Amino acid sequence: MLFSYHNPTRILFGKGQIAALADLVDPGARVLLLYGGGSIRRNGVYDQVVRALGDRVRKEFSGVEPNPHKETLDKAAALVREHGLDLILAVGGGSVIDGAKYVAAAARYDGDGWDIPTRKHTVREAVALGAVLTLPATGSESNAGAVITRAATGEKLPFHSPAVQPLFAVLDPDTMKTLPERQLVNGIVDSFVHVCEQYLTRPTGALVQDGYSEALLRALAALAGDFAGRDDDLWRANLMWAANQGLNGLVGAGVPQDWATHMIGHEITARYGLDHAVTLALVQPWLLRARMQAKGAKLEQMGRAVFGLEPGPELAERTVQAIEALYRSLGIPAGLRAAGVEEADAPDRLAEALRRHGMTALGEDGGVTPEVARAILTRAL
Repeated sequence: MLFSYHNPTRILFGKGQIAALADLVDPGARVLLLYGGGSIRRNGVYDQVVRALGDRVRKEFSGVEPNPHKETLDKAAALVREHGLDLILAVGGGSVIDGAKYVAAAARYDGDGWDIPTRKHTVREAVALGAVLTLPATGSESNAGAVITRAATGEKLPFHSPAVQPLFAVLDPDTMKTLPERQLVNGIVDSFVHVCEQYLTRPTGALVQDGYSEALLRALAALAGDFAGRDDDLWRANLMWAANQGLNGLVGAGVPQDWATHMIGHEITARYGLDHAVTLALVQPWLLRARMQAKGAKLEQMGRAVFGLEPGPELAERTVQAIEALYRSLGIPAGLRAAGVEEADAPDRLAEALRRHGMTALGEDGGVTPEVARAILTRAL
């Protein structure tokens, strides 16, 4: 193993921690409060944040969409520049925090912000940002990645830069109390697949990364199995922490990573508007089957360590079936058609979109080509 690991985000976890913003945010800071719709006003989070910020200079920008749109975020970046704001406080889930990262980078760039996810511009400086998490799923509150959608062209692309890593993140599980069931399901599935992308590759002997991945996967499977208990404080706390730990860089340090399921899923969301987590749950099992020869050993390890399956014939396939059963237990549709994708040529269109975006050798070994992706999507229909 060879890696450099550094996570500078300070996390304040637990009930009542939003009040800590009074100490986290410099008294002289000029703040952009960035959020989505009206949910944070209805559930009291907005009032808590405003109370903690006190009389600091504050501008607000609302309306950040799920799968945040570049077109919307450019308006927020212009607001940051116009008023000389020096801290972006994202209050929401992964989409709002991802959007804040784009705004932070675009506000320090004179060109078209879309140059950031298309890699025409390398982000080396950005406005400082912090986060108040209200929907656990992406881990965006303590990592350096974001995914942005350009609505005009139906494209959804990621970018990464240490410059947009949040300085701090407040994780209060109480903020989850009013979340609809669908968003909690998405949080479990998204977090589960995040860990799988870093774990289900090939054996490396990384005992710590493997063991921690397995602990997180067992925890998420247990939360899915006890979904009826989602109103419990401890259930919420465990999901919020597991989602964070699944994508803060630790379980993937020094080991091969996949992410093909995510790249294919992004294209589905961009074209058909399906929830990100739903696309992952529909693509992943068929991708695992398509890559069974390369991933078989780790699938067998997962079957034993996560699902408690007995060794024996077709253990890898039985593990994939256990993953599918977990998703079905949460109400995820059985295929893309059942989820609303009606175009018969959807696999062709999505494979071509991957090719157009340069996604021609995905996976830990580059084995997921557009042709392989087309075959996966055909089976996922």
